[in-house]
Amino acid sequence: MSVIDRLRRIWRRDPVVPVVRLTGFIGSDGGPRSGMTLQSVSRRLSKAFETKSAPAVAIAVNSPGGAPVQSRLIFERIRALSAEKKKPVYVFVEDLAASGGYMIALAGDEIIADPNSIVGSIGVVSAGFGFTDLMQKIGIDRRIYTSGTQKAMLDPFQPEKAEDVEHLKALQAEIHDNFIAMVKDRRPGLAENEDLFTGAFWTGAKAKAYGLVDHLGDLRSFMRERFGKKVRFRVLAERRSLMQRWVGARHAAIGPEVAAAAIDTLEEQAQWKRFGL
Repeated sequence: MSVIDRLRRIWRRDPVVPVVRLTGFIGSDGGPRSGMTLQSVSRRLSKAFETKSAPAVAIAVNSPGGAPVQSRLIFERIRALSAEKKKPVYVFVEDLAASGGYMIALAGDEIIADPNSIVGSIGVVSAGFGFTDLMQKIGIDRRIYTSGTQKAMLDPFQPEKAEDVEHLKALQAEIHDNFIAMVKDRRPGLAENEDLFTGAFWTGAKAKAYGLVDHLGDLRSFMRERFGKKVRFRVLAERRSLMQRWVGARHAAIGPEVAAAAIDTLEEQAQWKRFGL
């Protein structure tokens, strides 16, 4: 490239749109295998909105959901930055924006999905295992001592109690109501459909018909239509420090944690496979 071409490239005024990819399971177990959290995405979001010349910020979401608190915190940070920097937000659904992933997508001023994207799952789920029969078979006696009658509620090594399940379902209902309120606030044009808040999910094309997304398309094509064919993209990738990578490698090498990490991986894969991915 000649010097003149380099100078032209430096001084050209083609619009540049920052792109932040929010991918994976949402939540943290406190270890180096943590999923997407506000802490892990905060720096990239801030950098995107601090790009003064950018006409907008694009966010690509690809997530089966996860922790409702982290989902809402990420949503709130995006909306706060959008208001502070006065930049519109375009959210692009890739393979999946379900449950907490869709909650994050609600931060978009406009939501764009592929016709074959999976969208929705507006609900709350809790899952676990019960080991009481297995413990009896192999002769293990569970000993647990608490201060507080409900401190061991829903312990997987003790028989399930109806009152404990009822309490959990009450918590789920409250979180579900909050989620529904968010959707109705951000998506005033929703269709009248009794299935919208049952936890069901749909293709992007059907989600558009129901008012869960605004447009069908992909990031590059949509942004070229909106900001011109010369629009450029600046993808802000996640970066891990050498210390984070070193800690993660050492953590993976510790024997007892290997099984736990394997279970976490299987659980995360199960979340994706619920949606056929």
